[in-house]
Amino acid sequence: MARASAGLPSGTRLTDYISLGVVARTVPRSVVERVLAETGRTSLRQRDLPAHVVVYYVIALALYMQSSCSEVLRCLLESLQWLSCKGVGVRVTGTSGISQARTRVGSDPLMRLYDEIAQPLANQATKGAWYRKWRLVAMDGSSLCVADTSANEEAYGRPGASRGKSGYPQIRFVALAETGTHATFAVRMAAYAVDEITLAKLVIGRLTAGMLCLADRFFPGYSLWTQAAATGADLLWRVRSNARLPCMQRLSDGSYLSAIYRDTADQRRGVNGIAVRVIEYQLPGVPDAQPLYRLITTILDPEVAPAEELAAVYHERWESETLLDEVKTHLRGARIVLRSKTPDLVRQEFYALLLAHYVVRRLMHDAALQEDIDPDALSFVHAVRVVRRRLQTFVGFPPSGPGAMVPGDR
Repeated sequence: MARASAGLPSGTRLTDYISLGVVARTVPRSVVERVLAETGRTSLRQRDLPAHVVVYYVIALALYMQSSCSEVLRCLLESLQWLSCKGVGVRVTGTSGISQARTRVGSDPLMRLYDEIAQPLANQATKGAWYRKWRLVAMDGSSLCVADTSANEEAYGRPGASRGKSGYPQIRFVALAETGTHATFAVRMAAYAVDEITLAKLVIGRLTAGMLCLADRFFPGYSLWTQAAATGADLLWRVRSNARLPCMQRLSDGSYLSAIYRDTADQRRGVNGIAVRVIEYQLPGVPDAQPLYRLITTILDPEVAPAEELAAVYHERWESETLLDEVKTHLRGARIVLRSKTPDLVRQEFYALLLAHYVVRRLMHDAALQEDIDPDALSFVHAVRVVRRRLQTFVGFPPSGPGAMVPGDR
């Protein structure tokens, strides 16, 4: 077990070491090295920055977006030496060497790591993560600015602006996340011009039976709804107020059964429809509320999930907005763009950013379980303080050898 009394190199902070321990607990070195081998990115010879160190380095970059690349690397390498990771040098290479090391690793290992490690966190004891028998999850999309280089602009494009184009190229992404823990468990990114429906089709397969997926009115459509329902998950999506959803049967709680169709021809003939339940409600007295809210769901029985409860549950979808704010404002930093200069390194940095967010959210979930509170009661901004208070619980290191970076590895 690591102790604060161990000798620390001058000029570093205990939080550097603690953060590395939390990352290694969630992203074990054994998994990192296996993924590197599977993607053909394992270091063939010992370098100043071996491939597995680069993986931890890009995650550390996401945790310290406002620090320079070389300073983050210095803290990381001193942390590795403090943790007795044999064979890891401590020489801080220059900016060119860092870029070359990141390029050798590429984006595939980080994406594979994210896909394997990022899983729903909530268990039955997690407060605020469930509605009756369902795990609450939400689907949402957003965009991020990236470094203003010609390569990034060509690969990702820029959104339009009132005068010409945006100041920075941007990427677009769509994510699935638990509303109760804010942990993402599926995400895909692409150029800004790629629409969110296209990206949603790439993540929707991560839904499973026992989930209740919430989504805003931009997403509903016959194709995506069919694909999402086929996963076995239940759906509760908002639809546009002008969507054609004729009442086929009024139910006891005021909701009604209807159907959605592939196209207007099928709708006119009444063939190939998918049964849905429609819930309509208003929010009188709520500032800026819409005149009418309309939801459709795969849960057809009002006894299993009454309309009033589902209307209240749907507003948990706004937790995804909070999650995006955590990633874009509190973790990345307001008015800070992703620093990578090439498209592949942008992808690498993006998945490292999502891994860093997942690491912090796992920590917060574990802390909430210990205190028997809702994870929302904990501050994301002050999550590292939770690490300090829970050091003996969350962070434990073997004394030496290759396993020194895999606390909690099973």
